[in-house]
Amino acid sequence: MDGGNHSVVSEFVLLGLTNSRGVQILVFLVFTVFYVASMLGNLLIVLTIISDHHLHSPMYFLLANLSFIDTGVSSIATPKMIYDLFRKHRVISLNGCITQMFFIHTVGGTEMVLLIVMAYDRYIAICKPLHYLTIMSLRMCIFLLALTWTIGLIHSVAQLAFVVNLPFCGANKMDSFYCDFPRFIKLACTDTYTLEFLVIANSGFISMATFFILVVSYIFILITVRKHSSGASSKALSTLSAHITVVVFFFVPCITIYVWPFPTLPIDKFLAIFDVIITPFMNPVIYTLRNKEMKVAMRRLIIRTFKFQKFFN
Repeated sequence: MDGGNHSVVSEFVLLGLTNSRGVQILVFLVFTVFYVASMLGNLLIVLTIISDHHLHSPMYFLLANLSFIDTGVSSIATPKMIYDLFRKHRVISLNGCITQMFFIHTVGGTEMVLLIVMAYDRYIAICKPLHYLTIMSLRMCIFLLALTWTIGLIHSVAQLAFVVNLPFCGANKMDSFYCDFPRFIKLACTDTYTLEFLVIANSGFISMATFFILVVSYIFILITVRKHSSGASSKALSTLSAHITVVVFFFVPCITIYVWPFPTLPIDKFLAIFDVIITPFMNPVIYTLRNKEMKVAMRRLIIRTFKFQKFFN
């Protein structure tokens, strides 16, 4: 890769979040707790759904995949960011930077599309309940999941194809704690106006379009739910409110960062914290504390685990 673009710069310096020692210690403690809780919470959701046959339904199949994706979202940049907090030289290689951007946008794009699939699942469950299991069959769920990953991969590769051979021959300081296209492109020693527009058209468009589709979908579903007053509708409304909360947490930072990414703002890296740390942590909290079936299933899993340990002890 270096031979292809004759780049003088082989690594980038990540300026991180702060240089204050006191703030670094606070950030280290808070982000470590959030990261560990996020990983354990999401993995617990995946394990609970897999092990409990009561949760073997399309909705929980999709939820398990969302939690699996969130483990990736929180693991791509957060561990290095925590590790770099107390380092004087926070560097990342050019290849490492490109790899990080590839996974961030693959997983991020996949999660965006998966949220649309989850909205579609709720639409079928609420508006066509008698045909729900027929429409949302296992084959359909697997097809939709494969489609989400395909779109996420295309979204990421489409952007990398334009920036992978950019020349870097001067500035190498990136005012962020991870690599992303807006700040990466700004460091290239060439005219980047066209590339900046492509980032807005790609990441900005997919963020705005997905958010718009989800808002319209949930408004339509909420109107349908309000026409009913049964217990099932109340349960559906509770599920929808959880989905809407996740959508707001995920998309507001994305839209802010990618729709107006140039010139980059200092607040961008703080908004990015929501996507890489806060949202993956909030998802298990939202989907477990507001979901009685998940709480009961987790309780059964914990009881079985303790019984299994006592059996061998």
